Amino acid sequence: MRHSFRRLSSRLPMESRFAVTCVSVLSLLASAWLTFPQAASAADKLTVYSGRAERLIKPVFDAFTAKTGIQIDLLSSGTTELVNRMKVEGDRSPADLFITNDAGSLELARTAGLLRPLNMREVERAIPPQFRAPDNSWIGLSGRFWIIVINTTMVQPDQVTSLFDLADPRWKDKIAIPNAGSEYLQAGVSVMRAGMGDDRTKQFLQGLRDNAGTQVYQKSSQIVDAVAKGQVAMGIVNHYYVYRHLAMQPSAPLAVVMPDQQEGGLGAIMNVAGIGVLKHTPRLDGAKLLIEFLVAQAGQKMFADLDKEYPLHPDVKADPALVDRKSFRAALVPLTKLAELREPTLQLIEQIGLR
Repeated sequence: MRHSFRRLSSRLPMESRFAVTCVSVLSLLASAWLTFPQAASAADKLTVYSGRAERLIKPVFDAFTAKTGIQIDLLSSGTTELVNRMKVEGDRSPADLFITNDAGSLELARTAGLLRPLNMREVERAIPPQFRAPDNSWIGLSGRFWIIVINTTMVQPDQVTSLFDLADPRWKDKIAIPNAGSEYLQAGVSVMRAGMGDDRTKQFLQGLRDNAGTQVYQKSSQIVDAVAKGQVAMGIVNHYYVYRHLAMQPSAPLAVVMPDQQEGGLGAIMNVAGIGVLKHTPRLDGAKLLIEFLVAQAGQKMFADLDKEYPLHPDVKADPALVDRKSFRAALVPLTKLAELREPTLQLIEQIGLR
């Protein structure tokens, strides 16, 4: 049979012999395709570098996978470490997306040329412009506010109305604060500098340092726990740490003070968790699907219900336990300024000697 095929093909014109050969090759490929198991398509997987705790973001990604079939490979680490890693990896980075809990870090990634601008109608409909980069190279997903958590058996809410009150010597050895490496602290101090000036911010940090003493914590959950146990009277944390604690221990003597609402006050310091698509990704369609899922009402509701964060979609309501978003105002410092403010903020924090 093989000999007959060769004889036949040798008598055909060149064009016909080429066609016969192609048909034969295609037949062999088709046979192999049916015989061997198919490898998983790269389009069915996304790699996400995450500066967020895995327990907070994984349930949302699992819901995305259940809906689309696209698997998420999650690499979690510190935000600064991930930004530096992406810079070193460049176009060779396996990451398709970068998600973290600080707009300043997202803006740093954007200015370093790591992120891809996006033209997505779904994003522009769902997320107000103040919560995303001008070119949509990063998009805010959920909001968090820097608040004062108090032990209600030790402090009355009207005794403290501003973050700056915590620098008063009357609170010496009665407050707990994040450590100097906290991105929350760095972002908060940056907003203070922009809104109130360096001199007042410096005075605040000096008083905070003196009043906290050794009550300096690496994790915000530890601050809430210390306040709940009465080890200190107050602490500074992002709001959701308090509500997550209360969800597990409803009888804990905790309350939230939304600070600096008085006339002339700074307003509550806000930051956002957000996401960006890496510039080099070959899986842009899948990355866009993930972003579309996260900004849609269903995805936004998951951030509200699971993580006790404020959804950024105007039609999605926050958990009713939270302070009503319409009842307080936020500081007016644009989120995009957090990146340029960071370096002098770090220098000020080091100068003050915060631990």
